[in-house]
Amino acid sequence: MTPYGIIEKKRNGDALTQKEINYFVSSFMKGEVKDYQMTAFLMAVYFNGMTYEETRYLTEAYIQSGETIDLSDLPGIKVDKHSTGGVGDKVSIVLAPLVASLGVPVPMISGRGLGHTGGTIDKLESIPGFKTDFSINQFKKLLKTHGLALISQTEDIVPADKRIYALRDVTATINSVPLIIASIISKKMAEGINGLVLDVKCGKGAFMKTQKETRNLAKGLVRIGKEFDKKIIVVITAMDQPLGYKIGNWLEIEECVDCLKGNGPADLLDIVYALAEHMLILGGAAKDKFEARQKCEQAITNGTAFEKFLDIARAQGGDTKMLENPEKYPVASGREKLTAEKDGFISGMNALDIGLACVELGAGRLRSGEKVDPQAGIILFKKIGDKVSAGDDLLEVRTNNAGSIPQVMEKLTHAVSIDNARQKEPKLILEDLS
Repeated sequence: MTPYGIIEKKRNGDALTQKEINYFVSSFMKGEVKDYQMTAFLMAVYFNGMTYEETRYLTEAYIQSGETIDLSDLPGIKVDKHSTGGVGDKVSIVLAPLVASLGVPVPMISGRGLGHTGGTIDKLESIPGFKTDFSINQFKKLLKTHGLALISQTEDIVPADKRIYALRDVTATINSVPLIIASIISKKMAEGINGLVLDVKCGKGAFMKTQKETRNLAKGLVRIGKEFDKKIIVVITAMDQPLGYKIGNWLEIEECVDCLKGNGPADLLDIVYALAEHMLILGGAAKDKFEARQKCEQAITNGTAFEKFLDIARAQGGDTKMLENPEKYPVASGREKLTAEKDGFISGMNALDIGLACVELGAGRLRSGEKVDPQAGIILFKKIGDKVSAGDDLLEVRTNNAGSIPQVMEKLTHAVSIDNARQKEPKLILEDLS
């Protein structure tokens, strides 16, 4: 058994054994399989896929590469949420404190930006002082004390996925169903949860472009998750246009604060509530969706959800004064607006192109290990269905790399479509597989 032989076998479309997958992953972690060999393997998987058994073996190999957390000594039913990634998708940052404020412990281990999609950790770290790097014991202490923890993958939890995730981000091997499944399920099973709600995105700005592809991914996630005796619920949501009006790390934190204060965009709050309903039912805090929705709306209205966010931010070193006064946050030096060239109605806001533009502005990574610019991003002034007149502002780009603006603006010109007829408001929640 050699790395070359395993890569060749997968390249030829043959199924790998559990022993071969374990050997390849463990050898990669020891440094015996190099990054370029892992990249070749990932590309072979991207083109040839994996059987259900191979996907399960890969998931198990990821989990076995590190430690698993035992949360059985902590009270409550621990429930987490995960999204497959989208543009402007800051749902977790609103959802986690909301659910935790209603008595369901939320042990959330999140990732950084992947490709054109933003990462929860990058967004949280745009809050001055906010730390996401904690040991397992510190993670458990946060959860026990606050009912919530918002941390990044540690060196001990699924380290194989952490390293491979970074390679996928910069080698165009992101939207592979088996690689997505292994990455998500391994992290979530290792963090000691009892239940999981998955937001699986579908559309131009998602890794899965069609509802059929998305449903296949959703079913695969549920099937693999059941191997670990966990209750998993999947909600399929649309990602043809960005979620909310702000894209970029700190910009999205601003919008999260708006949501937690009850002033957020309707599309963002709709998804937050839909996922929160499932989490509260799984966690035993509500008997049905109606009761769960009432509790969520009350927690937003009376401020307990926002207070929980401030509580966990403070516990993780964040500057809560900045969250209470987001207008004091430094603004990027480079700013430019895109205006409408004609009258009409917005018929398209290509989430993929907008996400890629954000990466070029500095909000994401072009190379593995790059730092992101917390101030970079895009603010939308219009969404699909909105009426516009020639000269109206459509969006604004922000960056500290002014040299990227001309090329980005050219791309964004083609990302926004204006037609004479008004489009129907896009359906947001496509399927609820509970």
